[in-house]
Amino acid sequence: MGRPKEFDVDEAVDAAMHAFWERGYEATSTQDLCDATGLCRSSIYHTFGSKRELYERSLARYDETRTADLVGALRQDGAAADKLRAVFDTLLAQETGEERGCFAVNTLVELGGVDDDLAAGARRGLDSLRDELRCVIECGQAAGEITRDRTADALTDFVHGTMLGLRVLGRGGAGRDTMEHVVAVAMAAL
Repeated sequence: MGRPKEFDVDEAVDAAMHAFWERGYEATSTQDLCDATGLCRSSIYHTFGSKRELYERSLARYDETRTADLVGALRQDGAAADKLRAVFDTLLAQETGEERGCFAVNTLVELGGVDDDLAAGARRGLDSLRDELRCVIECGQAAGEITRDRTADALTDFVHGTMLGLRVLGRGGAGRDTMEHVVAVAMAAL
């Protein structure tokens, strides 16, 4: 019988997620992961199998936390426009915090076309957010709260693209004022 783990696996995944998020997959060494998690190499490999598997778990954890916060904002009670404003507010709070940018977007930029499985893992969370946006927009259009000048698909792509663009602006160090301008124009277009 092996020794029981003397560390919290979820905390280790969170720490690895932040390391990967900051540096990317290729630039994060096993030693970086050891430093971030406080674990030795053998514990990392014994628990997670490989750096790649830990990256997959980190992407899943990102969806369970950051993406889930955005989905939660869209699922609150209220008018469609209020829900969309709430999701933008949640995103702006995230982008003006300590960690900026989107781990999923970073993954797609770094690994899209290089590692289809990891890119697909990143897209899953983005796709679930897009599905929630579409539902809110369709309901808003049906209630007359969102413009019908464009299809629900077109508006969903616009809002989703705006959100991803805000993530890139945040990662690049844009200030809250700049991002608020983008949100104001997006909300006026709806």
